Amino acid sequence: MEIPAINLKAIVLVHWLLTIWGCMAWLPFSYSWGNFGVLAVGVWAIAQRDSVDAVLMFLIGMVLTILTDIIHFGIYYPLNDFAAERGRDVFRFSAGMAILNLLLKPVSCFFVYQMYRERGGDYNINFGFPSVSRNREAYQSIDQQDETSSSPNTFNQAQDSKPGVRTY
Repeated sequence: MEIPAINLKAIVLVHWLLTIWGCMAWLPFSYSWGNFGVLAVGVWAIAQRDSVDAVLMFLIGMVLTILTDIIHFGIYYPLNDFAAERGRDVFRFSAGMAILNLLLKPVSCFFVYQMYRERGGDYNINFGFPSVSRNREAYQSIDQQDETSSSPNTFNQAQDSKPGVRTY
């Protein structure tokens, strides 16, 4: 199954819109600054198409904002609803968009990581567990010797030259 190609512009645009809608009623300025700062790094990744560092910083920022969004929701989510009906509706819409933004961030991180790999990033996630690779197709067995390598002139020396002198 092939992973669909998602444009980085679409990811930044969706998260920008959801962040604006999430900031309408109840989230503090630290939520806005954190998310808009990461989206600014996303704009940098869009502007420099061949930069591996921009995409990696955008990916790390998205992962960190997942954690900070959870902390913001835990601390600032009000225990009682707003008194007015209009305020309650705005709060529900704002909270829904902020939660939708949080739910889409892991999916966006997956696609941004794929873009990072496409741009030449080679950071493999290693949690410290040893892994054994069984792919031995690239190696030649010691037991089998090629007939071309078993010639009497194995050190690539010319026949007429002195025994201690190599020709390159």
